[in-house]
Amino acid sequence: MALPERIHRALSTTSFRVAAITVAAYLAFAGLVVGVLLWQTNRVLTSQVLATLNGEAQLLKAEAQAGGGPAIVRAVETRSRSGAPGLYYLADASGTKLAGNLSRLPPEIVGSPNGGVFRYAPDAISTTENLAVAIPVDIGGGLQLIVGRDVEDQRRFAGEMGTVYFLALGFLTLGGLVAGFAISRVALRRIETINVTARSIMAGDLTRRIALSGAADEYDALAANLNDMLDRIEALMNGLREVSDNIAHDLKTPLTRLRNSAEAALRDSGEVAYREGLEHTIEKADELIKTFNSLLLVARLEAGALEGNAERFDVGSAVRDVAELYEPVAEERGMLLDVNIGAGPEFTGNRQLIVQAVVNLIENAIKYSGKPDPKRELSISIDLRDNPDDIEIVVADNGPGIALEDRERVLKRFVRLEKSRTEPGTGLGLSLVQAVARLHGGAVRLEDNAPGLRVVLQLPKRALGR
Repeated sequence: MALPERIHRALSTTSFRVAAITVAAYLAFAGLVVGVLLWQTNRVLTSQVLATLNGEAQLLKAEAQAGGGPAIVRAVETRSRSGAPGLYYLADASGTKLAGNLSRLPPEIVGSPNGGVFRYAPDAISTTENLAVAIPVDIGGGLQLIVGRDVEDQRRFAGEMGTVYFLALGFLTLGGLVAGFAISRVALRRIETINVTARSIMAGDLTRRIALSGAADEYDALAANLNDMLDRIEALMNGLREVSDNIAHDLKTPLTRLRNSAEAALRDSGEVAYREGLEHTIEKADELIKTFNSLLLVARLEAGALEGNAERFDVGSAVRDVAELYEPVAEERGMLLDVNIGAGPEFTGNRQLIVQAVVNLIENAIKYSGKPDPKRELSISIDLRDNPDDIEIVVADNGPGIALEDRERVLKRFVRLEKSRTEPGTGLGLSLVQAVARLHGGAVRLEDNAPGLRVVLQLPKRALGR
């Protein structure tokens, strides 16, 4: 990328615009402050000069009242000596100058009872004029007296202060813009890292992730969140591919059986054959509907569509009620259902979904624990652990269990470890349990029960509604 283009991109970033707006706002505020400071400085200097003039006017007025005309002439001549800071002009009633170091009566002061500002030549050979302030003094006797002060030094000081202030503002402006440009360059580099990764992902490489700088700043937090989102997207895409493959396998067989039942009913004659064929067709259609409903529910759970249906309920009572319903089923298959759950604890979440997850765990334990064996008693235990930070619902059996390498895979949709597919099922039971746990911010763990399998449904107490 060419240098002008890089500069243009840096200047067009939000970071630079924010920095520029901040500098502009600071300059406006600083300019206002500088203006107030200059005005205050000028006001203080003017007040000091006027106070000095008023004090000197009172002294001269007192001398005129005490000694008359000759005394005031001597006083003005004394104060008008070369090098004295004051400016004076004393004239009689006809306007003839009697004393003073001003060559003429300032026209700006004539007719002004409060005095004013005027310019004068410091000496006869000077080509420049200084700024001065003077006030008229009423000493009576028809005399005219003007008392003033040269304020050229104060004016120059105020001007220098203004120059310094505005130079400082200029340097601050330049520094702010340079800092904004540097910040925008840093932000642009971090954003470009994210853009490069995003382009690679859009090109089809779902394994790419955004590199973290290690600064633990907001960009690293954004990159970490985006990486988590990409992990989730990759998992969903992989799950979609697996679902497509499993649908082709798991739904093709029941659809074929459904079609064969319909053909068999057409070939057979008689009302009984038709009725039996329709009944078998309805049963197989119900199985397909159940499969699609389970698949739809898992998809909705993974999308968080049911997150708002939260209520506070007693988890122990809910799990115990489910276990009591399945005790006859377990006894029928020669199994012992051991329920070790008392009352409580209270939990805020989707009660219906949590109950459905427990139902799936118990049904799986009954279905896959194995066939009755007189040599050993098959048992299923249901426990509830009330930990400080979470609640764990544990369903364990002493059946064949699941191999370690298959425990993560079995939580996915349509995965069935039973190769013969003789047991009824859709392969969605544990995936639904995992979706319920994820909806509540929890997880599902598959552990070795030695022998058998232990499934732990972990629900954090900060779940829905907390």
